[in-house]
Amino acid sequence: MLEEAGEVFDNMLKASLPLTLIVFLPAVLLLVSPLQAEAAHEFTVYRMQQYDLQGQSYGTRNAVLNTEARTAEADVLSRRCVLMRLADFSFEQYQKALRQSAGAVVILLPKDMAALPQEIVQQFMAIEPEMLSMETQVPVYFAVEDGELISIYEQTLAASANQGTSSAAEVLLHTATANGFQMVTSGAQSKAVSDWLVTSVEGRLTGLGAEDLPTIAIVAHYDSFGVAPWLSYGADSNGSGVAILLELARLFSRLYTYKRTHANYNLLFFASGGGKFNYQGTKRWLEDHLDHTDSSLLQDNVAFVLCLDTLGSGDSLHLHVSKPPREGTLQHIFLKELEMVISTQFPDVKFSMVHKKINLAEDTLAWEHERFAIRRLPAFTVSHLDGHRSGYRNSVLDLRWKVDTDVLARNALILAETLTRVVYNLTEKGTPPEMQIYTQQMKASEGLRMESSECRAVMRPPVMILHQEGGRSEDHVTCSEEQAASRRGIILMHSASSEQVQKEQLDAVIHWLTSQPRAAQLVDKESSLLSTLEHYMNRYLKDVKLYHVKADKRTSASFTGWFRKFPGRPNNNEGINSS
Repeated sequence: MLEEAGEVFDNMLKASLPLTLIVFLPAVLLLVSPLQAEAAHEFTVYRMQQYDLQGQSYGTRNAVLNTEARTAEADVLSRRCVLMRLADFSFEQYQKALRQSAGAVVILLPKDMAALPQEIVQQFMAIEPEMLSMETQVPVYFAVEDGELISIYEQTLAASANQGTSSAAEVLLHTATANGFQMVTSGAQSKAVSDWLVTSVEGRLTGLGAEDLPTIAIVAHYDSFGVAPWLSYGADSNGSGVAILLELARLFSRLYTYKRTHANYNLLFFASGGGKFNYQGTKRWLEDHLDHTDSSLLQDNVAFVLCLDTLGSGDSLHLHVSKPPREGTLQHIFLKELEMVISTQFPDVKFSMVHKKINLAEDTLAWEHERFAIRRLPAFTVSHLDGHRSGYRNSVLDLRWKVDTDVLARNALILAETLTRVVYNLTEKGTPPEMQIYTQQMKASEGLRMESSECRAVMRPPVMILHQEGGRSEDHVTCSEEQAASRRGIILMHSASSEQVQKEQLDAVIHWLTSQPRAAQLVDKESSLLSTLEHYMNRYLKDVKLYHVKADKRTSASFTGWFRKFPGRPNNNEGINSS
């Protein structure tokens, strides 16, 4: 019956009989009048970033949506909500939707991101910055697939495909009889966030000796970034950097507890906020310490600043510098010790120094150490990435599964070995390059023991030699070992698990960090993330404090609403409550 009606309607179109149309069309519409909506499906969506940085606008400018769903396969996308699945996503289709002034774009993400082929992951990581750089009035949202959402997509896909191959009559009839979906958001447009507050956490271990001891600063930014703030978990960038910073704080706090292992260096630990927005937390922290404070560890004798960024995967480590270290400086000593530790103890790891000058013409700095270099403080960044433009650093696909805990523990061990050799000047005192100071073995006991008063007096500060023999913890060092160590000018000490790199603890920290999105605009001063971070640092460091500062309006980002939940409503055919 419907086929016959379609043929008649096609013939009428060709004949162009207005009177017949007036008489006939109501009959057809009555014949195929759609049923009322049977159900509505409500789902949560996450809005694309919207922010302004140094006068440049990024992301979507609109949030309100009330339009019918289509897929990218439809010929006409104007004023339609275009559904796209990440598995089939292409930047060309996305641009097509924007060119045709789509009513909105909703990108569907799979529940199990780890199952995505690496080709798709790499492709989308490369696309995310391009999506943000295209300022648009089209609302762009992301949603995590469920059974209902997949069903809606498949029905919409079938309807969109039919529209491209059907006659005008068939399109009209299909529109009247098929399931359609009206995508609706509720609420008003989002408002800009003014006076954005950036919070950072600082703690220290004061060295043994005079007041003007050299200071080594260890820095990592804790915030994450991706095309959608509420989906930005930042496992590798920079959860891995924060995890290693906390592990180094734990290890050195044990060494600084005992007078015989209390080094003549101040260690300053800084977990910075606003890192993904031109390192705003670090910028304001430096201004506070260097411009507005009479007494600061950063004002006088800074040996170097070690920044940690993206250290949770890969078989390479790179030391990024703005200026190659001069021979004879502590920076250069750190570089040489790092090269030696990797080549002798971790020969499978590839290492290189990457020299990149600071480009002040760019909207954002490449690495966090550049903030320090601008203020003439010697600094560098360690990362498994060989370049700052890698998609790994700014992606919603940087999830827990991107961090290999074994690699994270290995990199923590490399940096702990290197820093300990630098702080205690061990290589110059004769410690063999292949001798490992720490291990990744984990034991249940705690504490520190030294045997033989004769050996205790040999040299200060001593080195911690951590080892395990025969599957059990040794609680003394044999005399022959001590005598050999004395000839090298080193005290051998044995420690329990508290002075070892603890893989389980690193894994727990990464799990905690990736259990919540850490986009800068989501972390306010009351955030549980900051209170937990402060509590953790208080366990191992002294003078731990939170820094709450307003971002510099000349160079910082201003944000507009990032999250919306659709209650939605049905249309004449079938409805969804979208969020």
